[in-house]
Amino acid sequence: MTPELKAYIQSVVEKTEHTIIQALTQIDPDIATIYDAMQYSVLGGGKRVRPFMCVAVSDMFSADDKAAVIFGAALEMVHTYSLIHDDLPCMDNDDLRRGRPTCHKVFGEANALLAGDALLVEAFRLLAHANLPQDKVVKAIQILSDAAGAFEMIGGQIMDIKAETEALKSLDHLKKLYAKKTGAMLLAAVKMGLVASSMDHSEYAPALETYGANVGLAFQVVDDYLDEYATEDMLGKPIGSDKANGKITFLSWMSGQEALQYAEMLTKEACQAIASIPKSNYLQEFAEEMLHRNK
Repeated sequence: MTPELKAYIQSVVEKTEHTIIQALTQIDPDIATIYDAMQYSVLGGGKRVRPFMCVAVSDMFSADDKAAVIFGAALEMVHTYSLIHDDLPCMDNDDLRRGRPTCHKVFGEANALLAGDALLVEAFRLLAHANLPQDKVVKAIQILSDAAGAFEMIGGQIMDIKAETEALKSLDHLKKLYAKKTGAMLLAAVKMGLVASSMDHSEYAPALETYGANVGLAFQVVDDYLDEYATEDMLGKPIGSDKANGKITFLSWMSGQEALQYAEMLTKEACQAIASIPKSNYLQEFAEEMLHRNK
């Protein structure tokens, strides 16, 4: 990673987390537990992929990233809610997330469930109360609610649960699952970045959406590979959990080497799609970093 991209990502992380902290600050001691649980999970590390993509797209066309940072914070809050619920005993039953005990291990299942619920609602509260043009807020809410809803992210989770007991029909069916469960929110980040920009650049939407969809799928392919071949120290959670839970992954359909080659192809196509867009170098470099990550 170049020093320039590293510094840029760090700047996005700091702005995003500052916005989240402001949104999740309260003064009522009787409900402190829910805020502690939310902050524990949403501020507990992570690559901030969705905020980065949102802000990077906006910055390609705008000098002011205020809207993109708020949108990115909302994206991260929704993403974290999904992780809290995904870790629960009724779902993947994971004890570790990013090298730390999962939310339900620290705060109990009931509080973790409510923390996830609260993060989902607080994300939309953050958007609704943002001091931004109303048309941008409404469009961002539309995009995020579509991506996080039953037809996309939650629908993908349903398909994932079914895949534990019912064989997937084909590799294309698995791609559909991942496009919903993981890809929809990454695609939303790109779309919301365009909305946050200062001018209408809808002519670039198809190329950026190709980028978002391909990066989302490549991200999941690498994730499957790492679950099979990484060490626990690398992942910050037990390895082989997908296999242990009977999940169908890309490694169910292809070898590790074939999976990496497929992820490389997706990444190359993603970068090619936006190569002609000015100032797209950070997005291209980031896609390569996600391909070669080790956790």
